[in-house]
Amino acid sequence: MKKILITACLMIATQAMSQTEKLNIKNALVVGQLDKGEDRYTLEVNLTELLTQQGVKAIPSLNMMKMGSDAVLLATDSLQQLVKSKGVDTYILVTIRGYDKRFKPSACKDDLSTALSIGNLFPMYREEAVSVSFEFIFYRNGQCIGTDIVKCGNVADRDSVIKRFRKVMARRIQNKWI
Repeated sequence: MKKILITACLMIATQAMSQTEKLNIKNALVVGQLDKGEDRYTLEVNLTELLTQQGVKAIPSLNMMKMGSDAVLLATDSLQQLVKSKGVDTYILVTIRGYDKRFKPSACKDDLSTALSIGNLFPMYREEAVSVSFEFIFYRNGQCIGTDIVKCGNVADRDSVIKRFRKVMARRIQNKWI
């Protein structure tokens, strides 16, 4: 019985430590998975700017494909070669996970092309929501290397979501991503 308990504790501790490891991001392509074009543009540009301020070479996906194009195109060989030629090996997929609840990160089981084909149901801001949870999924070489969820609370409109996002993300990038 003691051996089972000790083994269970060790497994839980190992899992907790693996989730707190830094991702060591040095370069990234930021892909916003939002339906509204202006939300996608705003999210990608703000995250790219925050990463650049921390010394990470970051490019928004809107620089790699035409406005309004489907993100699934980023999984094609030609665009992946173009991204690689620009010195980028990490993809950061950003989605809205939901509102006003605590969410756990999703399981990291899909490859890049599958993750890019998944849509998003939520806009950046919804009436009567007081918080917005953003989910980040990180890919290298087409495989998931980690996930992260950031909750931005005390929001009243779209502009306050962006303001909170910038404030929370500046610390998160420095403490957990690089």
